[in-house]
Order: sequence, then structure tokens, then C-alpha cells
Amino acid sequence: MSAVLERTISNSATNGVKPRLITVSEYDRMIEAGIYTENDRIELLNGRIIEIMPKGTKHTSANSKVIRFFIRLFGERLIVRSQDPIRLDDFSEPEPDVVLANWDEKEYSENHPTPADILLIMEISDTTLVYDRETKAQAYSRNGIQQYLLLNLQNETLEDYREPSADGYGAKRTYRSGDVFNLVAFPEIEIKFDDLF
Repeated sequence: MSAVLERTISNSATNGVKPRLITVSEYDRMIEAGIYTENDRIELLNGRIIEIMPKGTKHTSANSKVIRFFIRLFGERLIVRSQDPIRLDDFSEPEPDVVLANWDEKEYSENHPTPADILLIMEISDTTLVYDRETKAQAYSRNGIQQYLLLNLQNETLEDYREPSADGYGAKRTYRSGDVFNLVAFPEIEIKFDDLF
């Protein structure tokens, strides 16, 4: 969404005009009706349809490496999803770069994973760093996602957000080459930063 449109919506709300938010059910019906298709690079977040930025080669390469790493690490213990929808709440159905979800025999063919199913979300960020760090982090935290990792391609770091609340994450650590960390859902497993970057 353009900065001008964002300001217009914000100003409308303060001028007594309230924007109408889109629900996940309405959004899904638009997709089923063909109003939006797989070729439309969009997602629903906080009741607004957001255009997803095209992914460059660095982003695509990093995403592939992370997905392969988690599949090798966990095998059939959980489901590793890449750029597939999740249902955060009634107004948000984003498509994170990486999601680790509890095992589901039907591979979530009947419904998208919800916060109760999600063990970890990771976004890989270069041109959308502020959006991923602020807007997406707030939405993930508000919905109780226990761990949110942000792979920052701009400065080659990994931001680790934990302790979610309605006001945002309570803890943040930043890892660099040579660092080791663990996952909230699997504290016994140590992961090397260099395995992901």
C-alpha cells in the first residue's frame, strides 16, 4: 500500500470516517470467486489487502536455504511451509516466508494453520524490513506466536523475537555469524546462525 493511501486511511479514521476492514472469510470468498488469483501477489493483514513485494534473487536463495535446513533438521516431526497462508485471526491471513507447524496428517488441506498450530514464523527481509519488523511483528505477537525470526538481509543478522503480548514482543536478541541459538518449541536443539544464512 502506498504511503499516500496509508495516510489517507489514517486521516479518514481521525476525521470521523472509519475504513471497513475485510475479514478472512470475505477474503477467501474473493479468491474462490476468482476476483484474486494465485498470480496476485497479495495477503490479508489487519483487515487490509497488502501487495507482496516481488522477491529478488538474494531473498529467494535465502528462503530456499532455510526451508531445506528445517526439512533436514525436523524431517516428519513437523510441517515446514514456505510462503503459504496462515490464519492469524478473523482479519489476518498472511503468507510468511517460513512457518514451522505441528504435524497434521492431512497437511492442512482442510484449514490453514492457526496460532495454536504454529511453532515458529520467519520472515526474510530486505526491502520490507520496517514492515516486517513493525507491522508483521505486532500482528504475530498480538496473536501469540511464541517465536518470530526475522532474517535481515540488509545487515546479515537474525532478529529473534520472543515473549508475545498484545503490545508486542517482550524480548529481542540479534544473532550474527558464529552465534548459536535455540527454538522456543525445541529448546534442546541448537541452531547455528551460519546454517541459515
